[in-house]
Amino acid sequence: MRDRQPNSRLLAVRCRLANNRQKLADCAIGFGKDAMGGRGGRLFVATDSSDDDPVNPKPGPLRHEVIQDEPLWITFQHDMVITLKDQLVMNSYKTIDGRGASVHVTGSGCIIIHQMSNIIIHGIHIHDCKPSGDGMVKMLPMRPSITISDNYMTHHNKVMLLGHSDTYVQDKDMQVTVAFNHFGEGLVQRMPRGRHGYFHVVNNDYTRWEMYAVGGSAAPTTYCEGNRFLAGDGSCSKEVTKREEAPESEWRNWNWKSEGDLMLNGAYFRQSGSAATSTYARASSLSAHPSHLVGSITLAAGVLNCKKGSRC
Repeated sequence: MRDRQPNSRLLAVRCRLANNRQKLADCAIGFGKDAMGGRGGRLFVATDSSDDDPVNPKPGPLRHEVIQDEPLWITFQHDMVITLKDQLVMNSYKTIDGRGASVHVTGSGCIIIHQMSNIIIHGIHIHDCKPSGDGMVKMLPMRPSITISDNYMTHHNKVMLLGHSDTYVQDKDMQVTVAFNHFGEGLVQRMPRGRHGYFHVVNNDYTRWEMYAVGGSAAPTTYCEGNRFLAGDGSCSKEVTKREEAPESEWRNWNWKSEGDLMLNGAYFRQSGSAATSTYARASSLSAHPSHLVGSITLAAGVLNCKKGSRC
């Protein structure tokens, strides 16, 4: 287990106690730290990996539980591969907790969070999603505070889209933390792409993106801090950033800042807007560690190898 911050070892132990799964809700960081998930709700154990009827799912599979109105903490009876027939659309106040089983979600569309709040997804594999949307996880939130952390992502095109649309100005108050993730081989773009809002991209490890790493449109405030950006060998993929749907005369006023990032193999970050620290106060969610520690910080990113009855 890696030391991420002075209290990380204590925090990690507290977060993974097998005798109280719902303590996981105490362990979030960044802007999404207050997300409750299904805390205080009924514990549901998924017993069936099928997804036979996406419109009227039977009790037992994951899909039936994520659409319920009540808070639920969802675990899994055994290892399973859930092959979706359609996008898995989630309701508010849900936790998907994969600890203790090897759970793979694949198939059509993967996971959609649309106008919902208080959702925790932890310890599952999401992969080989057939096209039905823009990303492995697409978030169009009702509540504007989100944390995406400790993921291991590889081999996908449009990785992460945050925000409803360029014209949906209600997202101007959205605050997103993207922290401690490993963005690995075979990723093309959107790590993340943010619309409107405030984005703190902190202590992530980026490895050889194919188009760009951090993008945005509709004038988001983007604060990249303490990341490691390793560009690929091709001359067309050295730039970390990409502004979408706007000419340079417009986006040069967007507030995008790189501070303490490590640029390798010719990677570069095109800054714009204000350089004043005060400008990025609403886009700062936690203290960054030096970029030379990113390798150790993200060493255990992704699903942990957890077994029932033991600490993972």
